[in-house]
Amino acid sequence: MAKRIILIASGNGSNVENICSFFEKDQKIFVVGVYTNNPKAKVIDRVFRFGIKTKVFDKEAFTNGELISIIKKQKPDLIVLAGFLWKIGSDWLNEFPYKIINIHPALLPKYGGKGMYGKHVHRAVKNNNDEETGITIHYVNESYDEGAIIFQSRVKIDNEDSIDTIASKVHELEYANFPKVIHRLLNKENK
Repeated sequence: MAKRIILIASGNGSNVENICSFFEKDQKIFVVGVYTNNPKAKVIDRVFRFGIKTKVFDKEAFTNGELISIIKKQKPDLIVLAGFLWKIGSDWLNEFPYKIINIHPALLPKYGGKGMYGKHVHRAVKNNNDEETGITIHYVNESYDEGAIIFQSRVKIDNEDSIDTIASKVHELEYANFPKVIHRLLNKENK
């Protein structure tokens, strides 16, 4: 039976585009919608070529149950947060238990929590002279970046690496692993 993915993002959308591209020719897993809280998000343009429905929502729709209702009608098997910065409420978790995952650009539990995203994370990694960083894909719970870890991947950091270089290394891990982990999670449910 076909599996259905919903993607939620706030900004650039490179991970969303990568996921859409990965599943574009898959006959068993489909991206059925891309949602964003930012009407100027690049993610809208990035997914246009895939013919996937996009929808912009505001804080009210996100918190009053309207967006949950819209997404529930699409019967998602997995909701993927890819650069989405708002905190997921208990109403979402109750409606979609263990069906919401997130990617974080660090090796959690390091550098997680409110305000720790993108360059903020990479700057903290650089300032602490860490020898490695990576990505964490995890289930979403009531707290920022504290849900059960599904997958982590690491990359070495050199002393001369700039924040942009660190970001680039982390993006490579995201692109290489995020779609595969989603695929594995959805196929595990088929067994």
